[in-house]
Amino acid sequence: MTVSIANGTRQLSIPGPSVLPDAVLNAMHRASPNIYGEDLVGLANSVYPDLCKVAGTSGDAVIYIGNGHAAWEASLCNTLSRGDKVLALVTGRFTLGWIDIAEPLGIEFEIMDFGGAASVDTAKVAEALERDKTHQIKAVITVHADTASSVLNDIPGLRNAMDAVGHPALLMVDCIASLACDRFLMDDWGVDVLVAACQKGLMTPAGLCFNFIGKKAWDAHAKADLKTGYWDWDRRVNGKVFYQKFCGTPPSHHLFGLRAALDMLLEEGMENVWQRHQRLAAGVWAAVDCWGGGREDGIRCNIADPSRRTTAVTTVQTGNLNATALREWCDSQAGVTLGIGLSLDAVFGGNPDNLFRIGHMGHLNAHMLLGTLATIDTGLKALGYEHGDAALDAAATAIANAR
Repeated sequence: MTVSIANGTRQLSIPGPSVLPDAVLNAMHRASPNIYGEDLVGLANSVYPDLCKVAGTSGDAVIYIGNGHAAWEASLCNTLSRGDKVLALVTGRFTLGWIDIAEPLGIEFEIMDFGGAASVDTAKVAEALERDKTHQIKAVITVHADTASSVLNDIPGLRNAMDAVGHPALLMVDCIASLACDRFLMDDWGVDVLVAACQKGLMTPAGLCFNFIGKKAWDAHAKADLKTGYWDWDRRVNGKVFYQKFCGTPPSHHLFGLRAALDMLLEEGMENVWQRHQRLAAGVWAAVDCWGGGREDGIRCNIADPSRRTTAVTTVQTGNLNATALREWCDSQAGVTLGIGLSLDAVFGGNPDNLFRIGHMGHLNAHMLLGTLATIDTGLKALGYEHGDAALDAAATAIANAR
């Protein structure tokens, strides 16, 4: 029986929750504060403008105690009315999740399915909106990065397509996976609502989610009839009492951790954060290319075009090799946890046993990532899987040469 080499510090290489920095953990390791005290109030109030810096907006931010699904529901309830129609652009799994939240609210939707390995075709979106002469479509929703497929959608191109046909729909974008990983400029790109959460690029334990609100979204909010006391943006942004910002007791320890994470991001600088993610992702892609050896039926990145890949996660196709067995070997024998393959059967076809995902988001450096790649390479050898050579050399070279 082979002796496990999994002792030591484990490496979490899933696409969120991401690795937690010591600074975040230390900030949270304290007794409960006075939730009415000036220290907590001041700290919480400092978080909002810095969240907006990360998102690239001069608009408003709202914090909810919840996960990304909560943020989806909040975005819909604050901008739409029962019977309104949404155009949903699907490039993986997570716009479909947004639709699942919309359906019980009485929101109608039209799905444009671009498959499980391609980004949004903005020309086709423009054609669909051009056909909507009476402007029944009130919002266009999509993800910036989808963690199932690892696609990165062209949000500025989507806004340009909407503007070119003069359609007034809101542009609502899920940045749960991409915020503080991939470049995103909410105001410059004309995004009306940005949806995000704290457990990926923001390096904070899961439990907080966010809506970022542009002016056009506020205009829609004034007419929306799905608003509730808990989700209502107005109560949280304009409430006269601090307690109203959270519709009750604030998530104090998450705020301590988020404050520390934002300090780290802003000290590094967002341009540097984006470039670091791009550089590390280049190493992953180089390794995967080597493992596949150029074979169409071999190991390969799910998204063929590097310019359409998120820098937060890479979905890897393994052809006829069992990805589940590889993940299990890496976890049990070497202490590295990889992301499961999310089945795309419902819409695109695909086998989750032939997919795995490498998360490379948030608190990550070269030795952490190269260690993950080396472990995958070792697992391929241990399982006797056919694969190309020199993947680690290719990854190191790509990281060294990336600018």
